[in-house]
Amino acid sequence: MKIRVGFGYDVHALAEGESLVLGGVDIDHSKGTVAHSDGDVLIHAICDALLGAAALRDIGFHFPDTDPEYKGADSCLLLSRVVELLTEKGFSIGNVDATIAAQKPKINPYIPEMQRQLADVMGVPAGDVSLKASTTEKLGFEGREEGMTVYAVALIEKMTNE
Repeated sequence: MKIRVGFGYDVHALAEGESLVLGGVDIDHSKGTVAHSDGDVLIHAICDALLGAAALRDIGFHFPDTDPEYKGADSCLLLSRVVELLTEKGFSIGNVDATIAAQKPKINPYIPEMQRQLADVMGVPAGDVSLKASTTEKLGFEGREEGMTVYAVALIEKMTNE
């Protein structure tokens, strides 16, 4: 079996009047992400981690923000397509681990629902999706509530005959 690891990172600005979707879950907050798609910064980082592990470039390559097809797109559909790309290349997902950096809102209450949603989309057990949230102690753009960052790693596996 061949094992590969990928790293993903994404950041989006926050603004009043925008919706906030994380891990496919609507989050009640006064600010939301500014983006071409639905701005799900968590899913975007996970997509990049999975694509990177398979050496399949990045989310912008597959779903460019210059393409009107992806305007307001549901990021769960993008993640589903990334899983299809991995499957076509013979890979399966081992696990995903991500950290959300945001001062507000409090993310912890939403984590179980996000884990279930992401696991369902990726076709893995919920226990293979680890999510954590952290404030930045009011430091940096996250601490000033100007934006949100997500860091993700993914392990993928491929059966080999070698």
